[in-house]
Amino acid sequence: MEFGVVLQCNPPAARVVELCRQAELYGFTHAWTFDSHLLWEEPYVIYSAILAATHRLTVGPMVTNPVTRDVTVTASTYATLNEMYGNRTVCGIGRGDSAVRVTNGRPATVGELRDAIPVIRGLAGGAEVEYGGTHLRLSWNPASRTPVWVAAYGPKMLAVAGELGDGYILQLADPTIVQWSVEAVRKAAADAGRDPSELKICVAAPAYVTDGSAAQQAHAYEQCRWFGGMVGNHVADIVARYGTDGVSVPHELTDYIAGRQGYDYNEHGRAGNTHTTFVPDEIVDRFCLVGTVEQHVTKLQQLKEIGVDQFAIYLQHDAQDEVLRAYGQKVMPAMAERALTRT
Repeated sequence: MEFGVVLQCNPPAARVVELCRQAELYGFTHAWTFDSHLLWEEPYVIYSAILAATHRLTVGPMVTNPVTRDVTVTASTYATLNEMYGNRTVCGIGRGDSAVRVTNGRPATVGELRDAIPVIRGLAGGAEVEYGGTHLRLSWNPASRTPVWVAAYGPKMLAVAGELGDGYILQLADPTIVQWSVEAVRKAAADAGRDPSELKICVAAPAYVTDGSAAQQAHAYEQCRWFGGMVGNHVADIVARYGTDGVSVPHELTDYIAGRQGYDYNEHGRAGNTHTTFVPDEIVDRFCLVGTVEQHVTKLQQLKEIGVDQFAIYLQHDAQDEVLRAYGQKVMPAMAERALTRT
């Protein structure tokens, strides 16, 4: 299993760069950021600094969307970063949440996202694509390659991930929901004539390492409760489309938002978000990784057995350095598989 880190582009940008540099030193392979151009600083500018400060780290948004960014500009940005630093980019993409809703816009339709994926991957991959009634190519970097990983919760988007994505991103770590989602993505891939095993599976969620005490556990729940509110934005859309009968979408995903009464994007992705009181401790425990090192390893092993290739840690809490260190020194070594030097 590989490990990534997910950061917000809060100023100073140098802090984001330094956390990514530390993550690489600990063995993380990916650095992801939020992409919401009004709430935080511009991620693609910061990616350039991250790539310059690291050697192997792959960077990308979790996630961008085809509404606030023209797909040809997005592809050109990746191809430029790849020319400067080698092919070390990945495009996480979804329909859009805070980036579009802060401006009272609407998320992309499933069809719009479906159209965007081959354009971004094609142009950023040195290929010719059809766009706007013409054929286009970024001829100045034919060696560029950027895989596109699709973030999804609902059935239609899970199908898009399986049919078109190089990878699939699920932003929660509940094993039951992960199992259901991964099976849906792999079925869609197989139905489209693809090899399901070729899709990378990434689970992203907050991780908070405690000493096992009740006091630290309670504090960790409060630091990670915001995540249930963020996921709730997407779940609310799914409930509006599919209902809560458990047929199209499992109850484990939909039932907890019954008490949701709105959301303030000024507090998006922040510990202490006052609009997440509807999220109980049980949901925080299911959706996140909270507890001792041993508890983290146990849950990660569950995810690995389901087929998760990467776990990406949201670090939006008060223990960023401590969690990076605990993962780098304890959790990741416990998950590593190494052959014996001598047998």
